[in-house]
Amino acid sequence: MKKKSEHEEKDWYIKEKTKVIVLHSGGLDSTVCLLQALEQGYEPISLGIDYSQKHVIETQFALAQCKVLNVERKLIKVSWDKPVKNIPLGRTVDEIKQSVSVAFLEGRNIVFLALACAESAGVKAKEIWLGINAIDYSGYPDYRPEFIESFETMLGFGYPNGPKIQSPLLRMTKPEIAQEAYRLGITKGDTWSCYRPKVSQHGIEPCNECDACVLHNYAWTQVKETKPNPTHKFLNLSFR
Repeated sequence: MKKKSEHEEKDWYIKEKTKVIVLHSGGLDSTVCLLQALEQGYEPISLGIDYSQKHVIETQFALAQCKVLNVERKLIKVSWDKPVKNIPLGRTVDEIKQSVSVAFLEGRNIVFLALACAESAGVKAKEIWLGINAIDYSGYPDYRPEFIESFETMLGFGYPNGPKIQSPLLRMTKPEIAQEAYRLGITKGDTWSCYRPKVSQHGIEPCNECDACVLHNYAWTQVKETKPNPTHKFLNLSFR
């Protein structure tokens, strides 16, 4: 049997790499998923959804992260009549866990997952990764295991042999996710979670009052810095 050349071996490896779509907002959870996919040897495609959200800065973080990682970035623009939502401010982590937040946007994750599945057919991705988690969250029904299971059942009827849905952070707490982020080389300021960004003399900053900020800050206070020389994956984030 003829032995493959080094060049042929390299080409074979690239061709065999499995493509996955990561629903990637630029926030902590989805960025952890993106780095996990890379670490596990997949070829991730970062997929963002522009749905006219006020916190559009998150998509700028996602693009900047992809440039550093040399990951393909795609952005789908969609529009629908969204109800006006009030963003709760100043709640504690315990208060956040008590009930579904009034900021819950009905149908959002259904739309996002459906678009990701449709996109997977064109790019030949075998899996859809998303960073939802059912612990330390705002009670959103589309963050629960039952939602993922039901969506997969529907997908089996509407898209036979379609992509598998992967939610690796589903049963992790926010501090556990932040600890994983630390292991992967992410620092607190490398991602964007705030729903209510503010403009200051220093530029655009998180409000530190909305639920997303409260959970983000809480998670990072719990991180144990176990590395004497921790890696910093996004040392040179550029927004140009």
